[in-house]
This record gives sequence, structure tokens and C-alpha cells, in this order.
Amino acid sequence: MTNQRKHEMQLKTRFTEMFGVDYPIVQGGMQWVGYAEMVAPVAEAGALGFLTALTQPTPEALAKEIQRTKDMTDKPFGVNLTILPAITPPPYAEYRQAIIEGGIKIVETAGYKPKEHIDHFKQHGIKVIHKCTAVRHALSAERMGADAISIDGFECAGHPGEDDIPGLILIPAAANKVKIPMLASGGFADGRGLAAALALGADGINMGTRFCVTQEAPIHESFKRQMVENDERMTNLIFRTLHNTARVMKNAVSDEVVEIEGKGGAKFEDVVHLVAGARGRKAMAEGDADGGIWSAGMVQGLIDDIPTVKELVDRIVADAIEIIDSRLAAMTH
Repeated sequence: MTNQRKHEMQLKTRFTEMFGVDYPIVQGGMQWVGYAEMVAPVAEAGALGFLTALTQPTPEALAKEIQRTKDMTDKPFGVNLTILPAITPPPYAEYRQAIIEGGIKIVETAGYKPKEHIDHFKQHGIKVIHKCTAVRHALSAERMGADAISIDGFECAGHPGEDDIPGLILIPAAANKVKIPMLASGGFADGRGLAAALALGADGINMGTRFCVTQEAPIHESFKRQMVENDERMTNLIFRTLHNTARVMKNAVSDEVVEIEGKGGAKFEDVVHLVAGARGRKAMAEGDADGGIWSAGMVQGLIDDIPTVKELVDRIVADAIEIIDSRLAAMTH
């Protein structure tokens, strides 16, 4: 594609208009990945990136990371705040304060009962995208005042919920009922996926696993290579029997978790030694792709290179435009 053509690339949706970004592509919250090194290049490429608040050990550390990202880009970026039921919850109010004081204008919320968080952010003129896995949760977030929602299909990495509805059904089902702008999430990696999401009624896509397999992602090279090698079958669903399903990369550790759960009557205590975050972080730091639990989606089957973030975003947009303007248009003449 010529530079001239690239310069003219335009893909405007309700999402790009509302959030002031060039392209309807989002790098959502990813624990241990959503650092400045990941988010700034995404912003520079014209997409919307999110720091992950709880990757930072304290609200003060988050404030520094927001500033570090601002030093690297002057384009819009956001912060993800994931709300999890916990015995001792993180100091959410202080994390929210760090986000507000950091001048952040876009927040991605995910998880449990986001109302108080949405209310607080809205008071400060911050736009909120709520990420959920079911149409009923999307409608509930819309009622709570979310500006946009991200609907996460069964294909996704991380927590797909317990309904097991893939994107091909979930996205149009949500589009039938949700009035605010909507991102499609789970299973997206290329221009075909973006064009398909727009055709199904979404206003953009949210990608996690695909952004992990870029040169800038702060992840050990061996994990990236493993995700390139893996096909679409290389994920496991763990915690199914605990009704807290998570889709992770298929490896020795997640195979063992599935095996323990398969025996029946498993409790979290029976697998905690395998799934502990500290173990996963150590494996990641050492590049041991079989050493811990690692979130990855079925979309691994569509990933076959490790581009820069900018190359990836440009390629997705160019391919989507080509599909919409040429391939599909040619079928109607």
C-alpha cells in the first residue's frame, strides 16, 4: 500500500467519534501487560490503549505510570479498572482518585458491580467503557450510565462468563438491544475480524491476545513465539467447575488444573498452588511458557507474526477497508 493511501485511511464509527481516536481498535486491560511500553505505541498508532490499574502495586505507582505514558504520547489513552470480588479488596477509591487526578478521560471498567465506580468517574467527566460477557450485563451497564460497552464472546482470553455464547451470536444479539456504542471483544486479530464485527453491528473491536504478540508488548519473547506456534485449539478452560471460568493457554500447568477439576468435587485450594499469580509472573519473567497460567484466546490460531504495534494497526485497518470497499462491494455489482 502506498504512503498516500495509508495517509488517507479512514474508518470512522460512533466509537472513534466519541473517544477521539483515529481507528476503532482497542487494546483493553491486560494484567501484567498494560504498562506504558504497551499503551503509548497503541495510542501513537491511532488506536486506544489501556493501562491496567491493578498491575500497579499501589495507587501512587499508577499515578507515576500514567505520567510515564503521558511522557511517551500526547494522544488519548485510558486506564482499566477491574473490579473483582476479594476477601481484602484493593483500595479502589484510591485507584479511582489516581486516575482522576492523572487527568485520564477514558476508563475501561470490568467485573463486579461497577455502579459506584461509573458514578464517580462520570462526576469528573470521564467516559466509561464497561466490559461484560452477556447482553443482560451490557444493558445493566448502559442503565448505570456507561458511555460504551465492550461485549466479550466465549472465544476470548480471560473470563468468558458462564453462558458460553460465541461472538457470532453475542455481538448481533447485543447490537439488537444496546443503544450506546459497542466494541466486539474475543477472537479478533485482523482486518477480517474488524470488518466482520462492524457488519455484526459493533462500532469497533477490542483485542488482547493479538496485542500481546507485538514487538512492544512487555512479555518474554518465548511466550510470543509460543502464541505464534499455537493453533486455535491451544487453550484450556479452567475453573469451570468453580463457576469462574477462565480461558488460558494450554500448557502443562493448565492441563493439570483441568485434570484435577475433571475428577470432580475440586475446591480452589486443590489448584491454588498451580494457578497462583506469583507462579505465573515468575514463569513469564523467565520465559517458561509451561511454568504457569497464562491468559490467551483461541485467536492464537490467527496469529503468525510478531509485528510492531503500528504495523499491526495499519495492516488491520488497511485490510478491513479493502474488504469493505473492494471484496464485499464487488459482490453487490
